Amino acid sequence: MRNLERDAIAEAKRRQAFLEHGFALFSSKSIEGISLQDVAKASGYGIATLYRYYSTKARFAVEIAKWQWGEFFKENRKRRPSDNFEGMTAADMFDFYLDTFLELYRKNHALLRFNQYLNVYIRSESVDADTVELYRAQMKPITDFFHLLYERGRQDGTIRTDIPEEEILSTTIHLMLAAVTRYAVGLVYQPERGFDAQKELGALKELLFSKYAVP
Repeated sequence: MRNLERDAIAEAKRRQAFLEHGFALFSSKSIEGISLQDVAKASGYGIATLYRYYSTKARFAVEIAKWQWGEFFKENRKRRPSDNFEGMTAADMFDFYLDTFLELYRKNHALLRFNQYLNVYIRSESVDADTVELYRAQMKPITDFFHLLYERGRQDGTIRTDIPEEEILSTTIHLMLAAVTRYAVGLVYQPERGFDAQKELGALKELLFSKYAVP
């Protein structure tokens, strides 16, 4: 039993080393420009060991995404005033939802860069449908939370439920995630006197809040 436990600990250590070094390399350069051999070398293990756990670069990259998004959502849950947002209106929850994207920008530039590179990689390579679906599933905590706040909005009337849930969700995810990603990657206009990224992102949040919250 002790040998089995030791083997399990060693295996978990190897997997974590691959994930951490893969994330560091993929988020700093690109996914196309980094080989699994590069990851194995940086991790201190052989390429055969990496292939034992991850059969393709796409599946490996998605596993990194699963790990990193999971860590972010775990930390973001700590900002919740309570597990089920007791005493909060749907508008309060909507504000928290929008601020989640700002929190992502404030603390996770590397994840935003990695996610952008992964989007490009998936669209440029022949990635199998199962791997793509696994990648899309990373947003489930956000979509589940949005459904919860939308249903509360049906009850308290503090957000617009005359607009379909899917439309508001799609619009806000695309605009907020695209914006924080562009700022994190640096694909933004650079005025001569500089700019305040968080202030500008906050303005976008306020615009979306005013559009969908009920005064």
